[in-house]
Amino acid sequence: MSERNIGKVISVDSFRVYIRLDDDLKSLYKSGYEDIYEVARINSYVIIPIGADRIVAIVTSVRAIDETELGKNKEAIFLTKSARYLVATMIGTIENIGKYVQGVYNYPILDNPVWYVTRQDLDNIFDQKQKTEIDFEEDYYLPIGTSPSFSDYKIKINPDKFFGKHAAILGNTGSGKSCTFASIIQSMFDFEYNGKKLQNAHIIIFDTNGEYKKAFQGTKETPYKKLNEVNAFQIDKNGMKVPFWFMNFADFDFLFEPTSGTQAPVFKRALGLAKNQKVVGAKPILDKFSERGILSLFDGSPDDIKKKKKYNDFGTWKYKADNEILGLANTITPNGNQLLVEIQNALLVLGANNTLSDENKALQELESKYLEYSSLQNVEQIAIEKNIDLPIWFNFQDLITRFFDEAINEQENSGNRLREFVSTLRLRLQSYLGDERISQPLLLNQTEEIKNALAKFISFILGDFCKVYKTEETDLFTEFYKEQLSKEGIEKLVANKPSQVTIIDMSLLPYEVLETVTGLIGRLILEFVSRFPESDRGKLPMVIALEEAQNYIPEKNRGDRESIAKKVFERIAREGRKYGISLLVSSQRPSELSKTVLSQCNSFIIHRLQNPEDQKYVRQLVSAANEDILQQLPILPQQHVVIMGDAVRTPVQAKMNTANPRPNSNNPKFIENWTMDLPKDFPNYEKIAEAWEKGEKYNPTINDPEA
Repeated sequence: MSERNIGKVISVDSFRVYIRLDDDLKSLYKSGYEDIYEVARINSYVIIPIGADRIVAIVTSVRAIDETELGKNKEAIFLTKSARYLVATMIGTIENIGKYVQGVYNYPILDNPVWYVTRQDLDNIFDQKQKTEIDFEEDYYLPIGTSPSFSDYKIKINPDKFFGKHAAILGNTGSGKSCTFASIIQSMFDFEYNGKKLQNAHIIIFDTNGEYKKAFQGTKETPYKKLNEVNAFQIDKNGMKVPFWFMNFADFDFLFEPTSGTQAPVFKRALGLAKNQKVVGAKPILDKFSERGILSLFDGSPDDIKKKKKYNDFGTWKYKADNEILGLANTITPNGNQLLVEIQNALLVLGANNTLSDENKALQELESKYLEYSSLQNVEQIAIEKNIDLPIWFNFQDLITRFFDEAINEQENSGNRLREFVSTLRLRLQSYLGDERISQPLLLNQTEEIKNALAKFISFILGDFCKVYKTEETDLFTEFYKEQLSKEGIEKLVANKPSQVTIIDMSLLPYEVLETVTGLIGRLILEFVSRFPESDRGKLPMVIALEEAQNYIPEKNRGDRESIAKKVFERIAREGRKYGISLLVSSQRPSELSKTVLSQCNSFIIHRLQNPEDQKYVRQLVSAANEDILQQLPILPQQHVVIMGDAVRTPVQAKMNTANPRPNSNNPKFIENWTMDLPKDFPNYEKIAEAWEKGEKYNPTINDPEA
């Protein structure tokens, strides 16, 4: 194979080789039996044979060095001699059987020959072999772009590996991240998987800028070619309702910010009472004892008891008649509780005109039963606290008025002070209730329970609402779905068919609730799939795509509190894989993203990055062996990326396929629009402002049908 030689190895480290090209190689090409082969170009490959195996190295640097020869007497200087060198990063190995594997396990030695790469080598590297049947776990088969260095070769990924362990798309604004994501998903719907098409995909996109509806529905003139198959479901402002009663205490605490010392315990207790509909207004017996001074009996002698009865004065409470204890006994409703029956009987004895010894005995009995009942009350309260995170409906207005009061009344001797401490929190809750920006998306004004709300909401978000849809129901989720079924044109949903892509338009969601809503949706999805039986775990795989992910998973907290959405998505990053939930994070500022989430990503698609901090951060995320490849990040053209990680057979630069249709994220055309004759009524200031005042986006077909 000496005719393939182009040079020799002169230095080796753990992942990089230095190669000196042969002196007789006068150009950067070499003729072979089949073709003319490139020898030294950035991003091309060279082969280093080691026994039966062949190491594949990607060229990252080319240089020529003039070497001056000195005479023996060091006085005469001869003509300079130019030598050319390559620096290449070893990325994989073609084994004896022709299979390409990522990584190197057998290193070259000094003076090891170096070969140019042939088409057969490229077929192995880019996995171009035609197969009758795809092995979904092992093969890299889904084409998502082409090689800039070898335009005949497609860059392929393994979708199971891409989504199975989380992935990240990173790059400057305008570098093509949205198009990259859209083109990958579109490629998946275009591909045939051993004769089958995708029909049960679940892809949930948190669309921060309202870009993706166009990518998966198209326009009236050019609808998306897979419109009916994908059946994309866009949840806009009118459908983006997340019931507040699905929130757990951490969500309530993050949104309403009670102080930890005094407000939070009362708030927590009030929520527990509201979610369990525990009516404390009908006082427990121990509270009645306290209010009426009966507890003071336990500290008095039988004579004192007689005196108090005689003078109608029990502690702080004045009796109307000597037998008023009997009246207290009559207010207790046993409801089949044997303990309450016994307390009532003891009170009856105490309130009647019995001997002192009988009353003393009854008083001892009463004290014993009181203590027993008190301990049971504490157990009941603990049980209520355990249920506080369950998604149980309650009336939010009742929480502010009734349940706060009941939680305060439970606290002996401190009720008035607690009311003062909690007053600011109650005002905050009341103000949120009156603020449409917050009350509408969270349904704070919902005064009636929505039947089967949890099942409807989860299926709504996952695109499976057709599986719970009942035409006769009139709740807001059903009504919004009916509206989408009845629309005309590209926006119309296909009836009785799941939506494989759900686009959640977050663009008009108020900043105050953005993190709460996104975190709540993420947590509900995770808790839903975690409740599957063991035999069904992982049978509903789904992808949650976080566009502009720095809004949801920031590394640094905004203020002194940790983002609730960050907590949830970090948990999904750690635990989601075993339940079939994959994260796809997209961001223009990787250095501002949660390190926990990015450290769990095993595949990276990186566009142009010019910020030195971001470049440095990305280098820390990937192996040192890929650092040389990442040196190209500042100069990558639009639509070009570096792909590395489990999803690709080898780290590679690629030109991504063009999304068709593209997301609504095109760069504005300044000069073209500035030189155009625009209609007199463009933009329609009045109609846009009118829609704005309603909290909506301007849509000419809806807001101005005559236009």
